[in-house]
Amino acid sequence: MKESSITRRKVVDMAVRFLSAAGSGLGLFILLWILYEVMIRGLGAINLAFFTELPTPPGMGGGGLANAIVGTLLITMLATVLGVPIGILSGIFLSEFGQHSRFAEGVRFTANILMGTPSIIIGVFIYTVLVLSVGHFSGYAGAVALAIIMLPVVARTTEDMLQLVPNAIRESALALGAPRWRMTLSIVFRSAKTGLITGVLLAIARVSGETAPLLFTTLNSPFWPTSMANVMPNLTVTIFNYAMSPYADWQKAAWGASFLITIAVLIINIFSRIVFKEKVK
Repeated sequence: MKESSITRRKVVDMAVRFLSAAGSGLGLFILLWILYEVMIRGLGAINLAFFTELPTPPGMGGGGLANAIVGTLLITMLATVLGVPIGILSGIFLSEFGQHSRFAEGVRFTANILMGTPSIIIGVFIYTVLVLSVGHFSGYAGAVALAIIMLPVVARTTEDMLQLVPNAIRESALALGAPRWRMTLSIVFRSAKTGLITGVLLAIARVSGETAPLLFTTLNSPFWPTSMANVMPNLTVTIFNYAMSPYADWQKAAWGASFLITIAVLIINIFSRIVFKEKVK
């Protein structure tokens, strides 16, 4: 009876190990397949003109997506400026001040729901609140939508990173007479700064490939971005428009833009992992 129980446990353990390895291998295979296809199809569109020239009309050769690249950078930077400070402050409150209060639990619950909310719903919400009230699409509306997507990611990451700091450090600072706010910013914050930067980078990577919110808020433009208050060119909506077109040159440009975004997100994720790994060591 005892031997059969041990045998059964070994069989179950081997089965679970096999299924886990198979699942991981399948996920890795699909990821490498996607990267391969994007690289093979997108590398042909990458040249100097791709980064320096405006898009050409359908059927005309040459041109690039310089305006969409600049527009994407502007929208993402503004979204970072809007979403990251609020997210970090929220994470500080949840970890250091609110902790187990009812309000803090409500904030955590709301952040978890917001993290799972489809981005298109956030885009429709901002469309209703900002675009319709103003009367036109704008880069500001797109940045606000992306900032809302970033906010819960930064808040929960900040809370988790701050909670990794040992309580002994907090108690030592408080015992020396440091106010709680100074202890949080000068000691706890510095101890967790690498993890906080990692969270911010992951949040930026999270929104850099979003298309649905920008379709409802920023739309797109074939011209250079002149003001965040107007329609802004961006890579993700350009990919959507070009990929759905019947023109081969536009489809090729869409693959090039997809390759650019994929590489950017991959670099951000790898960099954040390396930084966080060094911090753990």
